[in-house]
Amino acid sequence: MPAQGKHRRSQSTSLRRGLVAVTAGGAVLALPVIGATSAFAAPAPAAVPQQAVAPASVSAQVNSAVQAAPAQHSVAAGETLSKIAREYSVSGGWEKLYEGNRKIVGENPDLIHPGTKLTLGTKSEAPSGGKEGKAAKASPSAVRGAEADRADRSERINAAPVAKAAPAAEKAVTYTNDLDGWIKESLAVMAEQGIPGTYEGIHRNIMRESSGNPAAINNWDSNAVKGTPSKGLLQVIDPTFQAYHVPGTSTDSYDPVANITAACNYAADRYGSIDNVFGAY
Repeated sequence: MPAQGKHRRSQSTSLRRGLVAVTAGGAVLALPVIGATSAFAAPAPAAVPQQAVAPASVSAQVNSAVQAAPAQHSVAAGETLSKIAREYSVSGGWEKLYEGNRKIVGENPDLIHPGTKLTLGTKSEAPSGGKEGKAAKASPSAVRGAEADRADRSERINAAPVAKAAPAAEKAVTYTNDLDGWIKESLAVMAEQGIPGTYEGIHRNIMRESSGNPAAINNWDSNAVKGTPSKGLLQVIDPTFQAYHVPGTSTDSYDPVANITAACNYAADRYGSIDNVFGAY
C-alpha cells in the first residue's frame, strides 16, 4: 500500500478552504476550492481580445469593399445624364457618366430610358447606398428643391400631349375684290377640285377675252347670233357655263370666280389646261 503523500499549500488568511468529496470504490479525492476574493484569481486569457478584434477587422474590410464598389442609379422618367451627374457629384460630369455607360445608353446621350441602370463610377463624394443614401444625407431644402423640379417636369410632360391634341385654329383667307383676288380665289377652288391651271395662264386669257371686265359681253359673234352671247371675264356662253359649272361657286355666269373656274374646267376637259389656250376657244 503506497504511503500517503503530503501536499503543501501556501498559507494565506484570505483563502477559504473547502473539500469536495467524491466517493468511488472507497477512494476519497480532496480538491482545494479558492474563493472569488482570492488574490490568486486567474487572469483573463490573452486570446480573447484577439478573437474580438478579428471580426471587427473583417467587418472593416467588407465595409471598405462596399464603399469601393461603384454605385448604381435607376433612371426615372424625365431625368437626364446631366441632372444625374449633378445630383451625385460625379467627377467629370455627364461626359464621364456617359463614357462609363455608353454601351447601355447607346450613341445618343440625350436619350436615356426609364429603368436603365447606370453605374455612377468615381464620385467626388460617394453617396451611401445609391439614391436613397444621397437623399438621406441631402439637406431638407435640397430634397424639397429636387422634388419640386421633378414634379414640375412631370407636369410639363403630362401637359404636352394635351397642348398637341388641341387643333390649331385655321386662319380665314380673304381675297381682294379685284382681278388679282378673283384669280387667286379661283385657283383655290380649282385646287380643291383638281382642275389644272396657273395664275399666268388665267390672267393671259382674261386680258385677251375681256380686258379684265367681269361684265363684258359679246353681242356680235356667231354665238350671239345663235342667242348665246359670250359673257364675263373669260367669255363663256351659258350652255358651256352650265355644263362646266363648279359646285360651291355662284350660278351667275357674270360672277368673276364662277366664270373663271367654269372656263378653266372646260379648258381642262378640251385642251388639258387653261395654260394651253392662246386664242379663241
